[in-house]
Amino acid sequence: MKKTILIVSLLLLGSIITFSQEPEPEFEYYKNREMKTLLGHDRGGGGYCSFSTGYSSINNMDAIMFGGRFSWMASHSMGIGMGATGFMNEFHYEPSIDRDVFLTGGYGGLYIEPIIFPRLPVHLSFPFLLGFGGISFISVDDDFNENFLEDSKAFLLIEPAAELELNLTRFLRLAIGASYRLPTPFDVGLPGSYSIDVKSLRTLSYTVTLKLGKF
Repeated sequence: MKKTILIVSLLLLGSIITFSQEPEPEFEYYKNREMKTLLGHDRGGGGYCSFSTGYSSINNMDAIMFGGRFSWMASHSMGIGMGATGFMNEFHYEPSIDRDVFLTGGYGGLYIEPIIFPRLPVHLSFPFLLGFGGISFISVDDDFNENFLEDSKAFLLIEPAAELELNLTRFLRLAIGASYRLPTPFDVGLPGSYSIDVKSLRTLSYTVTLKLGKF
């Protein structure tokens, strides 16, 4: 009987020791793994700057986008910083003033960027902009090769986005993304003859972004 009790006690003790030494939970295992990149190894977190270019449709016309941002990285999985975007749509003829016209402007503000599984070489991020901006209605005088500011308006803006990120190296990422602008109401143009409202900006944008820094 004493041998049986001793054997059972030893088995229980062994089970407890084994259980206490089991591999850590999946999340902790992932958390402690090194950053995975396509062309390199791990590196600590810190911050980054980015440069982006892209395409959008503004007032049903093709438009180019360009911008950048600076972000501080927290625990590899959250970016907080500031950024700005500029835009300009293509020239088009407006018969009410017998000139070519176009829209241009920009916006910027606070960026909050949750990043999902940033240590994987390919992962997702969800930047979210809270800011303000302005839009201008410009006419073109071909005879004198001059641009004239016909009207301009300001607005507040929310712009959620989703990006597919590639960890190219420890300090370089490439992101391909899409965003949707949600500005507050405005009207810009020529009062009584030609007016453009908030729907001209409430559209999707598609961007390619290069991020350089310590992630």
